[in-house]
Amino acid sequence: MNDNLKITFLGTGTSQGVPVIACSCSVCLSDDIKDNRLRSSIMVSFNNENYVVDTGPDFRQQMLRGKVKTLKAILFTHEHKDHVAGMDDVRAFNFAEKRDMEVFCSLPVQEALHKEFHYVFSANSYPGVPKVNINLIQNEAFTIEGFPVLPIQVMHHKMPVFGYRFKDFTYITDAKTVAPEERDKIRGSKVLVVNALRKREHISHFNLDQALAFIEDIQPERAYLTHISHLFGTQEEIEKSLPENVFVAYDGLVIDMD
Repeated sequence: MNDNLKITFLGTGTSQGVPVIACSCSVCLSDDIKDNRLRSSIMVSFNNENYVVDTGPDFRQQMLRGKVKTLKAILFTHEHKDHVAGMDDVRAFNFAEKRDMEVFCSLPVQEALHKEFHYVFSANSYPGVPKVNINLIQNEAFTIEGFPVLPIQVMHHKMPVFGYRFKDFTYITDAKTVAPEERDKIRGSKVLVVNALRKREHISHFNLDQALAFIEDIQPERAYLTHISHLFGTQEEIEKSLPENVFVAYDGLVIDMD
């Protein structure tokens, strides 16, 4: 049994992904595979079990690309489409593992799932629909069969969003502000992942300067930027402007937490 944490970046792009449909900018036309970004999601692996944070529109592609054969649970950060739209494809794991999928989310996410995937929760469900078991969570620590998870509440403009801390690793996406008491829950993380949409100011996301200020406050050993827009620049361009302990995440990147 391996009790080390392994993080796989399934997607590192913003809501449109990169390249953006019908865009001819230098980032969208880049030949660097690291500039191809599916919608943001990670897979956390611990004790031979996999946990995915968010099932965006690219969930099926991400599972196939990563050759993922087993999935223990899904944790949702919030209810926006680029984070929930792919949930229908959990049915493949229902069939393969012969069990319902455990889902951990807030009440607003549950309400969105019931609207978006009403057929999943119908009293007279159609054969073959996804089977999920929703576990409602609040802003307090919980465990998934002994695996500890600490939610971190951040604000996405006016929308509460959950980041998650798994042991010494913290993942935050779609953040614009983080309250002092929530920052205190992150401190001591060896690795921090945080959204950095672009260089210019944005109403609901950290831009680069804000993300770097946040990292400077938290003081992790290493930090990675995610939820990247094509307006930010290429992987190579962004990396040139970063401190030595800050990196740009890319699809397929794996971090082993020893």
